Amino acid sequence: MSETTTTYRVCTLCEATCGIAVEVRDERVVSIKGDPDDPFSQGYICPKATAMKGLHEDPDRLRKPIRKRDDGTWEEMEWDEAIRYAAKGLLDVRKKSGGEALASYIGNPTVHNLHATMYTPVINRALASKQRFSASTADQFPKMVTAGLMFGENLTIPIPDLDRTDYLLILGANPLASNGSLMTAPNVKGRIRDIRGRGGKVVVVDPRRSETADVADEHLFIRPGSDTYFLLAIVNTLFEEQLVDLADSAEHVAGLDGVRDAVAGITAERVAQRTGIDAQSIRRIAREFAAAPSAACYGRIGTTCQEFGTLASWAVDVLNIVTGNLDRPGGVLFTKAAAAAGSSDEPGGTGVRLHRWNSRVSDYPEVFGEIPVAAMAEEMDTPGEGQIRGLLTIAGNPARSTPDTERLERALGSLDFMVSVDIYLNETTRHADIILPPTSALEHEHYDLAFYRLSIRNIAKFSPAVFEPPEGALHDWQILARLSAHLMGFGDMSADDVDDFVLNQLVDSLIPEDGAKSNGKSREEVVDELGTVRGPHRALDLMLRTGPYGDRFGADPEGLSLAKLKEHPHGIDLGPLMPQLPQVLETPSAKIEMSPALVLADLPRLRDALDRAPNDLVLIGRRHLRSNNSWCHNIEPLVKGRDRCTLMMNPTDADRFGLRTGDDVQVTSRVGSVVAPMEVTDELMPGVVSLPHGWGHDVDDIRMSVAREHAGVNSNVLTDSALMDAPSGNAVLNGIPVVVQAAV
Repeated sequence: MSETTTTYRVCTLCEATCGIAVEVRDERVVSIKGDPDDPFSQGYICPKATAMKGLHEDPDRLRKPIRKRDDGTWEEMEWDEAIRYAAKGLLDVRKKSGGEALASYIGNPTVHNLHATMYTPVINRALASKQRFSASTADQFPKMVTAGLMFGENLTIPIPDLDRTDYLLILGANPLASNGSLMTAPNVKGRIRDIRGRGGKVVVVDPRRSETADVADEHLFIRPGSDTYFLLAIVNTLFEEQLVDLADSAEHVAGLDGVRDAVAGITAERVAQRTGIDAQSIRRIAREFAAAPSAACYGRIGTTCQEFGTLASWAVDVLNIVTGNLDRPGGVLFTKAAAAAGSSDEPGGTGVRLHRWNSRVSDYPEVFGEIPVAAMAEEMDTPGEGQIRGLLTIAGNPARSTPDTERLERALGSLDFMVSVDIYLNETTRHADIILPPTSALEHEHYDLAFYRLSIRNIAKFSPAVFEPPEGALHDWQILARLSAHLMGFGDMSADDVDDFVLNQLVDSLIPEDGAKSNGKSREEVVDELGTVRGPHRALDLMLRTGPYGDRFGADPEGLSLAKLKEHPHGIDLGPLMPQLPQVLETPSAKIEMSPALVLADLPRLRDALDRAPNDLVLIGRRHLRSNNSWCHNIEPLVKGRDRCTLMMNPTDADRFGLRTGDDVQVTSRVGSVVAPMEVTDELMPGVVSLPHGWGHDVDDIRMSVAREHAGVNSNVLTDSALMDAPSGNAVLNGIPVVVQAAV
């Protein structure tokens, strides 16, 4: 019998980073199970983990580059020819229409891929255009803006200490379906059960009684988009009742008076009608939160993808700070990641710079080097100097994940040239002139640079490749390196040579001249010691060795390196989150800036909207445990069973519109209309309907056979590109006014 081998790694299909054991025999995956020896997930996995087998073996997954013929059909190409063809098309656009005519879109899967994470900045520099877009402005940018302004760096985000908290307040999040988001946490259901088991309390505030709400102590319905009013009324109550106590963070705080002024008049009674939550409940939650031995407030998509996303994200942090729960065990703390930690040994820094330039058409301000994705279509279809005529997409599907996708699809179809780095011919890449497919997740190594910076516990784990890639296949980093070489004028420079250049730059940025992080070794000596394995391998080793637990190239023989991490295939538990103030702060003042001018400038807009008459019906999204945006729908085990792409509606609303479960209904917004099956349920509060995000696989010219059989409808036909959170440019995906009627 053939030998069975087991590789220990993490699942890369969501943010939880669950440990898995992948058993292989005869070059085939036999099974994928939870790894009981993983110190973080301890054997827990969700259904997505086992589906990594289906993703790897999917016959629809592209293995070689394909180019679109003039008649719209596709033909395979060899890699050298494909790279040259892709680069020439982009360079021709630059030559004809100028540098700003090129744009990039970076999709969500890149952050789940070490190779793509490391090399998307390289390709963006090579493109040399300000026309940069990503899934971040349809997701978490409000939180990154407030983190940057308050704490000095965009991923310095306080993380709820789930394993020690006594009181957890959740808004706009469903971690039982998402496995945590901006809160890396396997087995959230078990952790919530443990909070309640030790006498704590969990409160969920959401327009839907979600899976998470079902296991909480209390659920409060809230009108979509009103989270900021609810949170600021809580803070107002704390000031009114003299319950504000900064505790140990007091000496590190600036701008508390600005917060007091900001919440003046935003009382529980004033916001009750707007939020749908009575004043007594708002004040009670405020008192409970302040009285708890430790408490943590956590907000996610429902708080970021709304009209006042930045203010809501700021209010979450303000509540944690004014109750003394910032940097407190059981409250919210900052991670101390092994690699790409983001903080220095001393407090203070340059902070973040935002709104440095504006978009061409609607004058939207830049945020973290990006233009809002809601503006991508107008930048393509509006004539004039700087109009986007060429596009590079990497592992994204904006034709299903961004606002007003019907307009975007028309714009994509009008481009002069488009390149997609993707494993599928999907709703977005079908518009490309060439698709460059990288290796599968099981064919390359991995390390979670971003998610370990957002983890509820300090963890480090290296995931080796399970399979050798097929002969001739290219990893993401090799594709992006070779494209970058052409775009920078180096022609057919090898990926290895590009990688050497990138590594030398990284060494210069991470190794100070005093040699403290390199044990006095020169750049050449450091590079030599990192070995000869090209790609992210050497860069990861460098970040680990110069990080907070690193061996500093021999200065600390017990410290961490990639070699040492590989000796622990199940991962290394680096301990619980611990207080880190003030060292973690990178603001110019070396203080927590509680009243950032950019945030407070949006308060008049918030106050003006307080008395706005509510819309009759508004749309929110929802997520399912078996799904992750649009990129798990071609895996049969994750889509089989009953139809999940339904329009949920409260029975009261269904009765007044004469609708029943199973009816086909037409949902119409200002920008579009879809037809979906109805599901009547008391999970939704009256006045709110819900469609899941990421579906709509019913077009003919894609190669996703399973997804087409379970097509669903695209909720982003309904979302409006004219609506966005002003400070961050984030799209508004929740609280969309709609009309629902029986389909004709």
